Amino acid sequence: MPPFSSSPPTPRFAPALRRGLAGLAGLLLAQQALAFGFDEVAAQAARLAAKPYAAPADALPAELRNLSYDQLRDIRFKPERALWRQQQLPFELMFFHLGKFQTQAVRINEVSPQGAVRPIAFRQEDFDYGKNRFGAGRQQAWGDLGFAGFRAHYALNNAAYKDELVVFLGASYFRALGAGQHYGLSARGLAIDPTGDPARGSGEEFPRFTEFWIERPAPDAKALTIHALLDSPRASGAYQFVIHPGANSRMDVRARLFLRAPVRTLALAPLTSMYMFGENQPHRSDFRPEVHDSDGLMLATGEGEWIWRPLINPAATLTTSFATRSPKGFGLMQRDRAFANYEDTEARYEQRPSAWVEPVGDWGPGRVELMLLHTPDETNDNVVAYWVPERQPAPGQPLDFAYRLHLQGERQQRPPGAWVTQTRVGRGFAELAPDEQQYVVDFSGPALEALGADAPVEAVLSTDANGHITERNAYRNPVTGAWRMTVRVRQLRPSQPTELRGFLKHKEQALTETWSTILPSR
Repeated sequence: MPPFSSSPPTPRFAPALRRGLAGLAGLLLAQQALAFGFDEVAAQAARLAAKPYAAPADALPAELRNLSYDQLRDIRFKPERALWRQQQLPFELMFFHLGKFQTQAVRINEVSPQGAVRPIAFRQEDFDYGKNRFGAGRQQAWGDLGFAGFRAHYALNNAAYKDELVVFLGASYFRALGAGQHYGLSARGLAIDPTGDPARGSGEEFPRFTEFWIERPAPDAKALTIHALLDSPRASGAYQFVIHPGANSRMDVRARLFLRAPVRTLALAPLTSMYMFGENQPHRSDFRPEVHDSDGLMLATGEGEWIWRPLINPAATLTTSFATRSPKGFGLMQRDRAFANYEDTEARYEQRPSAWVEPVGDWGPGRVELMLLHTPDETNDNVVAYWVPERQPAPGQPLDFAYRLHLQGERQQRPPGAWVTQTRVGRGFAELAPDEQQYVVDFSGPALEALGADAPVEAVLSTDANGHITERNAYRNPVTGAWRMTVRVRQLRPSQPTELRGFLKHKEQALTETWSTILPSR
């Protein structure tokens, strides 16, 4: 007889069967009540968006608010108290103390394998306060402060030590690493009006993650799942991050946003980095050849074009964009991986990760926007790249999107044919006219390596209405075997920027990605 027969049970077993079915139903209901995941966070975000924004409390004790940078750094979470260390799980969590810039607490919860949610309480005994002395009475009055953020650890580089894998700290910022990488650029959950909104007379709005739910991993887990609730004056949202550590770590990101009111620029999957100087903008007095966390923006358009824009450190804010439909990916990349091109034994810029955003599903029409700000030193981020959808959702209506964020080192996303390996700027032996600039661009890749020594390769170059190309060349570099493109361009109106684009082709076939640069106004 099958397990659930159409024949009625005998009277002897009917009561037991009814009790068993009732118990099973109760167990299923209990599991459903305990179940917690993305949909529960999304429901909270929808409820938030339906209400006026409530600014978070900012009641940090004065002694913590007035800490110096070094004093805050002297407060460290005790590694032996890391969450999940006693259970010897593959991932561990440590937490950041509030103070100085980090004045608003985030709530952090653990989600059990059964779906039960347990708030993680702040405990002073979990922290080493170093040389800081606040007085016992003052510290006792703090109560449950909450946390500024958290970091997850994993045996990324060797089995004997759990390295930092990902950090969530401040607004909606987060950073992650692959094996052998050092922290560099950051990602964010959302950016609103990065370039400001002149109509409102306002600057950028910084949404923040207000609460996290972190799923306790299984003993053999290879990934860590984090849920987050985001809020800001004009938006709320639910996020899920599934982090896969490895040589090139990957974060699978799922999000659902709700607007309270329209915004000027809804910036999705934003990346933030630093570019101070490099081969295309050398420094006159620094002994280091280059200082940057990223050296270019790479874009794979939905139309099939690959674009590379070298980063610069402009004298004034410069924002440009690339319109496309259904993008295949974009990212801020650190292509230059040679120590000799940085010569910094402490910063190790050659080990900073590239971040490649790979959309999941069809993102439709929109634009990738790149904002460059001036920075006087390497302590300030001055590069922001993000996706702006052509249409925003109406207030209260959900916007769902997903993507994979790849943190890449030596092995990076490349165009299929050939790509830019360096961009240099300036005169050679011959002088340039006062309104003229010269670029020297090297390309490498399988499409060029397959060419014969005497193959006719042409440099295809174009400029906008503010430029005039005076000379162009393409030739094989006899030393490296790569191909070099040189171009001279006149800037017709020096008070305005000039855009320049170029690629190499053989007969009618494009061989390389499109090199695209901006000559800033002078």
